[in-house]
Amino acid sequence: MSSGPSTNEFTKKEVPDSSELARKPSGEHERQERTLADETIQIVDWDGPDDPNNPKNWSSKRKWAATSIASLFTLLSPTTSSIISPATSHVVEEFGITNTTLAGMITSIFVLGFAVGPLLFGPLSEIYGRSRVVQWATMWFLIWNLVCGFAQTTTQLIIFRFFAGLGGSASITIGAAVIGDTFNPDQRGRATAIYALGPMVGPALGPVVGAWIATRTTWRWVFWSTSIFNVLIQIAGLVYLQETYAPVLLERKAKRLAKAMSSLDPEKASKRPIPRFQTPYESEDRSWQKILGKALTRPFILFAREPIIQLLGAYMSLMYGVFYLFITTMPGIFQNVYHESTGIGGLNFIALGSGMCFASFVNSRTMDKIYRYYKDRNGGVGEPEFRVPTMVPASIAFPLGILMSGWGAQHHVHWIVVDVGIFLVGTGIILAFQCIQTYIIDVFTLYAASGVASVFFLRALFGFCFPLFADEMYNSLGYGKGNTILSAAAIALGCPAPWILWFYV
Repeated sequence: MSSGPSTNEFTKKEVPDSSELARKPSGEHERQERTLADETIQIVDWDGPDDPNNPKNWSSKRKWAATSIASLFTLLSPTTSSIISPATSHVVEEFGITNTTLAGMITSIFVLGFAVGPLLFGPLSEIYGRSRVVQWATMWFLIWNLVCGFAQTTTQLIIFRFFAGLGGSASITIGAAVIGDTFNPDQRGRATAIYALGPMVGPALGPVVGAWIATRTTWRWVFWSTSIFNVLIQIAGLVYLQETYAPVLLERKAKRLAKAMSSLDPEKASKRPIPRFQTPYESEDRSWQKILGKALTRPFILFAREPIIQLLGAYMSLMYGVFYLFITTMPGIFQNVYHESTGIGGLNFIALGSGMCFASFVNSRTMDKIYRYYKDRNGGVGEPEFRVPTMVPASIAFPLGILMSGWGAQHHVHWIVVDVGIFLVGTGIILAFQCIQTYIIDVFTLYAASGVASVFFLRALFGFCFPLFADEMYNSLGYGKGNTILSAAAIALGCPAPWILWFYV
């Protein structure tokens, strides 16, 4: 962003004496000052590289507190996205649904909100701050998720689910940006590995919980229980989720300085004009229309102009589509092929979650070590491409898991074979997602939310669409051939991706 006219258009002016700034907050005494025409402008920046107010310089405890709250927010909405999946048969029975595509939409429509929401909330967080946008969006999610439990028709349920997904998408987009705001690149891998676990374990955890809720009570409590959980997280967020976005923090600092200057003694204030305080991130035109217009178009511009975003977005989208295809079809596999009850069949989602937890545990311990190793070999200069090695095992485990689960179910072999395949799918997904997300944060640090939003838009569209054709595909081809096609697509797109990023980007 432009920081105003070039420095040669400004002349230095005397900084007000200490008595005039006595009422200013501590640590805000050193400022650059410049003049354009008759207006005095002071540039408000951090007080040196070690300024404790800079989120990059926060204590480790404070950084992890922000990351933990962001992770809880990102666990909530993905859990809600899939928690209805094992209870879909109950909804179908109550509402008399006969169309399989419509039945699949009950689960996947929530993910369509994930496609639209990031394009709005990501840029808004770059204007109004991470914390404020997350809190309001999560409140929107709470309202619509709650009313889902009161839906009386299929149309109502689908509409309510979409609006809930719209609000729930904010935490997924902004949570990654919080990590980019607070952690330096050589510390970012572990933080991302832990944070990214929530958005992926949530959809695997949801059906386990949803299956038993639907068995013991009614499908409506699937939504009411998550709403109760949401209230608890919302309260924790109000207390512990601090603002982390540097431009917003500096803007607040500038407002404090302006207020302090305006409260000076009138006689002293009349001797020199009161300056206008401006951050390095501000342009001359600070009208909200221009700022919002630029921020809302940024994700589309990034996607259109950046081959990195296009490549990673395509690969992540395929994986996310397969992920939600598995979530919607697994209950049918274990109930129809292995004749398990709704509750017992839901336990197989533990295999998916276990694969993700295992991969996240390994990745949290190795990603930053790999980054530092290549950084040292590169003369101490870090590069986003040093995240790429993590994608190599992911590009192998993911298609292998798809094949095992598909052909295992096709030939009715022991259910453990299918669960091992599902475990590998979870492992591959989380390894790739953590790598891709950290890579994007490293490349687009200041506008990480917009970079993530541009990738998440396509990803969520695939997550919405894949469950809609899953039943038709498997009815026509069977689980074995259907999953072979998905595995071939994963190999064709995923295996070359790490090498392209490493050698050609």
